[in-house]
Amino acid sequence: MKRDFLCLADLTPEQLEALLDLAITLKKEYRLGGNRPLLANKALAMIFQKPSLRTRVSFEMAMEHLGGHAFYLSPDEIKLGERESIPDVARVLSRYVNAIMARVFAHEHVVALARWATVPVINGLSDYNHPCQGLADLLTIAEKLGRLRGVRLTYLGDANNVLTSLLFGGALTGMHIRAATPKDYAPSAQVLAQARAIAEKTGATIEWFEDPHEAVRGSDVLYTDTWTSMGQEAEAARRRQVFPPYQINAALLREAGTYVGVMHCLPAHRGEEITDEVADGPQSWIFDQAENRLHAQKAILVDLLRGQ
Repeated sequence: MKRDFLCLADLTPEQLEALLDLAITLKKEYRLGGNRPLLANKALAMIFQKPSLRTRVSFEMAMEHLGGHAFYLSPDEIKLGERESIPDVARVLSRYVNAIMARVFAHEHVVALARWATVPVINGLSDYNHPCQGLADLLTIAEKLGRLRGVRLTYLGDANNVLTSLLFGGALTGMHIRAATPKDYAPSAQVLAQARAIAEKTGATIEWFEDPHEAVRGSDVLYTDTWTSMGQEAEAARRRQVFPPYQINAALLREAGTYVGVMHCLPAHRGEEITDEVADGPQSWIFDQAENRLHAQKAILVDLLRGQ
């Protein structure tokens, strides 16, 4: 039976732990001389509605390191749901490749691809969540702090798709996640309820704050993302007026504590959600995160495709 990777909340704590262990193993193997060709003769189709540096390069290199092949399908080539229906795209690609990765605007598009494809579908990003980024983030925190359970992570800014994956991933691994956002940009009640339902079983906690100063106290990790995501450009001016109190800068970092890591999934709008001083400072884990997209996605690909 084929499996997909659409949302971290679809996993059990044990499945997520196994993926993280596999990512650690594949990263060590790569650094010791290269990965084994675990995906030899396997092909990955990459559908992009939204452009990306990290998603495209990390998936292409992941397949290459594992002995397989990945190819890019641009927005103009596919026009998902316009030039050709999503069910038809899914069924045609399933005859050619071993897996499909899609980076889309609307989450229902990747869900439809998974429904109609007979090969695994990976959510490379949707407006709902970003599970590949979430897995890389958990890998980074585990490497830096030696654990996930009990880690206190505070996210500041817009309650977007990245936060959704952090809430689900943190809940599954027993972390304490705080989201600090303006009132009008808070996480949805549905996402909070789902994350808290998972947290009740794992010992995690999920909290929302409007006051960023209260939220960061006692944190082990601070995390932020762009205030205006792709597709929200018309709101950019208003968002630049609302979000400045949530900027991660040196003063806010001092309020959090002495040994606090800083994360950002990139691309960063420096001078808005994060300052250069922090992004390039000694407490920044930003580029370790970016590297770990490669290794986390190797784990996803191997888990879905080995034995296929």
